[in-house]
Amino acid sequence: MQNYLHYFNFTLGLFALISGLICLFALALLFFYKKENIFLTFIKNNFLILGFFISLLALCFSLFYSQILNYAPCYLCWLQRIFMFPQVVLFGMAYLKNDRKVADYAFPLLLIGFLIATYQNYLYYFNVGTGTCDPSGVSCVQRFVSEINGLISIPMLSLISFFILIVLLIIARFYKKENI
Repeated sequence: MQNYLHYFNFTLGLFALISGLICLFALALLFFYKKENIFLTFIKNNFLILGFFISLLALCFSLFYSQILNYAPCYLCWLQRIFMFPQVVLFGMAYLKNDRKVADYAFPLLLIGFLIATYQNYLYYFNVGTGTCDPSGVSCVQRFVSEINGLISIPMLSLISFFILIVLLIIARFYKKENI
């Protein structure tokens, strides 16, 4: 099982890194390439279903690690779950109703979750503090997953998930098809 888990974590981490790099590329296109772009048009037209599936994957993998593998989530992980789990419902309902204004509701939650994830990654990678973030004894810096020389971890996967969803909403909100 441990060998399969390594390949699972590696594949998930590689997928997350590639997705994050694609989002950085999309942001660069949005801000620096002022002509119509088929890639950004695709994201703008399909951000509801993309957001639903990205948030659903984040929910499933979070629950997989905590419920199947019994990795106890720390306090900061619980806070991030509070802001990620509703995204599945928000994007799902928005997709069913074709409500493109979901960005108004989802963005503040994603931004707060992203800030918490950024703080946790700071603690995790720079090991600031005592190692436990609440009285239960569950550590915010415990290394359950460490792939690609420590680059991929559960806090990093969370940060990338929030980042991807924020980029989707930014593109949906600010991308215009006209030449500027």
